Amino acid sequence: MSKKTSEKKYASLKAKQTAGNIIVYIILTLMAIIWLAPFVLIVLESFRCETTMQVGYVLPKQWGLDNYKWLFENGQYNFPRWYMNTFIIALFVAVIQTFMVLCMSYTLSRMRFKGRKFLMNFMLVLGMFPGFLGMIIMYKVLSGWGMTGVGSVPGLILVYTASSAMGYYVSKGFFDTIPKSLDEAARVDGATRAQVLFHITIHMAKPIIIYTVLTAFMAPWGDFMFASYIAHNTGDGMNVAVGLQNLIGTNASLAANYTHFCAGGVLVAIPVTVLFMCLQKYYVEGVTGGAVKG
Repeated sequence: MSKKTSEKKYASLKAKQTAGNIIVYIILTLMAIIWLAPFVLIVLESFRCETTMQVGYVLPKQWGLDNYKWLFENGQYNFPRWYMNTFIIALFVAVIQTFMVLCMSYTLSRMRFKGRKFLMNFMLVLGMFPGFLGMIIMYKVLSGWGMTGVGSVPGLILVYTASSAMGYYVSKGFFDTIPKSLDEAARVDGATRAQVLFHITIHMAKPIIIYTVLTAFMAPWGDFMFASYIAHNTGDGMNVAVGLQNLIGTNASLAANYTHFCAGGVLVAIPVTVLFMCLQKYYVEGVTGGAVKG
């Protein structure tokens, strides 16, 4: 084969590869635009001040922070209370659920005991049943304990954390990748199981800890179905998702509060977005590390 023929084939192959890359980039760009468009529109609507109703144009004619001020100054809808309720629930759930998941994952990864396989399979099968199947009985139990309506915040924390140890799958897979020889060496030196976990294993499991914290925090932050069922239109017991839905629950309120709703949506998205962007590296490491072994 001559040198010119090789160069022509190489140039042709490179041109095809370049054309293929261009097509892929165009498709990815269009997908990104489609995916980001709703978020951009919500942000723009939140700064529109000329009217609170839905309009047929994109860019606001009058810009301002009136919608954000309204959320914190309006006396009929207690947005600060909804926001604080959501933050308290998400914070407590993140701490308690992370502790329970890590303890369960470490136990199933490192210890061998009778019934271990059965326990893992039982939790796996039990986790396949949708949570809403038990909503009625859970509401009855929480109602009897005074954890509905105004007291729905502790009730939601209890429900979100009660079975959290069943979500051990990813964390256990990550713990399986940590050499057991480290545990054995520490045990020989006289360390207890708890000391091995909290002084050795935890320091090597930062990615999976952050992954567990993020997932535990985000789940109750945006929950609507069960939170609305427990709060049942009691303003002081609502989380922010239920409160914002109540803000536009009727056609009249939708027309009067649409831009206020968009401003609330932006405020809800900010903490989770910032948290995820700061910890994205560890989140990805936790997911990929936990998927290596199961």
